[in-house]
Amino acid sequence: MELRHLRYFVAVAQEQNVTRAARKLHVSQPGLSSQIHDLEAELGFALFERQPRSMQLSAAGRIFLGEAREVLARAVLAVERARASLASPAEIHVGYAPSGTTEILPRALRALGRSFPGLRVTLHDLSVEEMLPLLLQGKLDVALTLPPHTKPRELSLQEVERYEMCVAVGPAHPLAGAPCVRLDQVAAGPVATYSRKDYPGYHKRLEAMFATVGRKPRIGSEHDGVTSLIAAVAAGQEFSLVPSCAASLTGPQIKLLKLRPALPPMSIVALWRKDAETEQVRAFVAASLPSEAKNDRDPRRDSARKPYGGLGK
Repeated sequence: MELRHLRYFVAVAQEQNVTRAARKLHVSQPGLSSQIHDLEAELGFALFERQPRSMQLSAAGRIFLGEAREVLARAVLAVERARASLASPAEIHVGYAPSGTTEILPRALRALGRSFPGLRVTLHDLSVEEMLPLLLQGKLDVALTLPPHTKPRELSLQEVERYEMCVAVGPAHPLAGAPCVRLDQVAAGPVATYSRKDYPGYHKRLEAMFATVGRKPRIGSEHDGVTSLIAAVAAGQEFSLVPSCAASLTGPQIKLLKLRPALPPMSIVALWRKDAETEQVRAFVAASLPSEAKNDRDPRRDSARKPYGGLGK
């Protein structure tokens, strides 16, 4: 059986007439009839109930028609994807939020480099508010970030990881030696944050977290990046709410304390344009998932859970 047999069969099924199908396919009527007979002989059952002036699908033929169309569609898609890979861009632009992607981004970049060794990757350190318009404008190909409060319908979204929320304090903080803390224990103190002007979504998430203990955050200092925020926490009595993966950024200068009871986890998602889903974008998103997610689960599991989306860029 070859693809041409399937094309011929689909054409006859659509036209319900061998002569019209032959004219449509630009082949001879006897040749087309012979091909259909050969296909039926190989399958071992009749695809058509033959009548004097028409060809009606048999019960088995109706089932086979759907499968044949799917095989042909997959063949067309395979050719399109292969051609797209030949004309694929030599560069991919990736937006990322540094405070939540310290574990995800390196593994995704390693896998992308193995699959596309000649591909140049340009990284952009941005907030989710900055990433959305750049994705829509085609200036970013894919982004790793917090879930947006409202996802534009032009974008696809895939959750790739969730992280426990922790309290970050400096070594001189009164609670630095505690194994875990309650949010209401630290809520009265000054909190180091990202700037409200640049990260309005961050402040909404922060306020939602403090609302769980009936408080409002008392802002101590505002920062334009994770490096200065960590420095402020390490230097004084301020604290910050950060994901557990921030441990790879902070080092010994910061203590990460578990919250009990725990807050909803921070979610990191991949975002990309639906109409610009290249092989490189698909490979990057797949590589962003932890290995167990690729093999055993849909990373969008537990959809009933509603994480705050975490904090930071």
